[in-house]
Amino acid sequence: MTNAMAEKKNMLEKRLEEAEKKIARLEKKLQSSENLLLEVRNLMKHFPVLGGVLRRQVATIKAVDGISFKLKAGETMGLVGESGCGKSTAGRAIIGLYRATHGEVNFHEGGGTVDLTKLTRKQMQPYRAEIQMIFQDPYSSLNPRLTVGNIIEEPMHIHPHKMDMDYKDKVIWLMEKVGLRSDQFDRYPHEFSGGQRQRIGIARALATNPKLIIADEPVSALDVSVQAQVINLMQDLQGEFGLAFIFIAHDLSVVKHISNRIAVMYLGNIVEIGEADEVYNHPRHPYSQALLSSVPLPDPKAVKKKRIILEGDVPSPLDKPTGCGFRTRCPIVKPPCARLVPALEDKDIDHLVACPYV
Repeated sequence: MTNAMAEKKNMLEKRLEEAEKKIARLEKKLQSSENLLLEVRNLMKHFPVLGGVLRRQVATIKAVDGISFKLKAGETMGLVGESGCGKSTAGRAIIGLYRATHGEVNFHEGGGTVDLTKLTRKQMQPYRAEIQMIFQDPYSSLNPRLTVGNIIEEPMHIHPHKMDMDYKDKVIWLMEKVGLRSDQFDRYPHEFSGGQRQRIGIARALATNPKLIIADEPVSALDVSVQAQVINLMQDLQGEFGLAFIFIAHDLSVVKHISNRIAVMYLGNIVEIGEADEVYNHPRHPYSQALLSSVPLPDPKAVKKKRIILEGDVPSPLDKPTGCGFRTRCPIVKPPCARLVPALEDKDIDHLVACPYV
């Protein structure tokens, strides 16, 4: 075989491989459109900074600066990044606790679609039963003046149309589901441990039979042994009730354990998103690689891992760099990075990365 023929064969094989990948991507997109529950498009949340005697706006904090992703029914999306990257703000903007500055949060239900960002407070109320939230601090999110039974029962009175049994029976049933005893019904939050309080928060979130739960670092305030119990509980409940989760965390080992897909955030933007195993084992974006290299191993002597230490500090969301937000710390930065904001591009099947140089 001549060199020309060999080159032609290699070129044809490469084109065939690319065509197969395109077909696989199209099939993946077709599958993802089925059972689609939530679609976030270019979501932004900016906070004004007021100053001067007249309290005029002098600056803007770009906490979330244009994120997009899809979530299927029964799926868990892990949203990770270091403190201050905007992941908790994104969760609160999705559920409507913060009014989105721009973008869409399309919720799919009963064959129809509604953009939650366009709804008034009154119009939003029925959808609050479908989307619930578990907060980071299990103590401050519970009313200390109410008993556990009253705390879990309160959402049922707000959304009575979602009830399928007697209120008290439902509360006791939920308490037993999350690992609490029925005789703890009349106790107050201060009488419980941190792990038990988080179980109360989970039971309260389940009270309205939701389809989606946004968990904002639900285990970061708990001991490691209790973290495992709460995560296993959430997985069991997901299997039983068909729940979808947006699981917000900075601990990548926790996210990998519970997530189907992972989205990595940096300075208000998603820089990488894909299947959990793919992102965890084969990170493509320089920030994802640095973040994963910092995950401690159970036995450091068993596997040698190269630690990637980024230079400089995280820029302030008050004064984001032009172009790529990561360029001031990126080890592979190029001159165009200062001008162009990188879009998420397909690097593999359902693996998107916001960097043209990886």
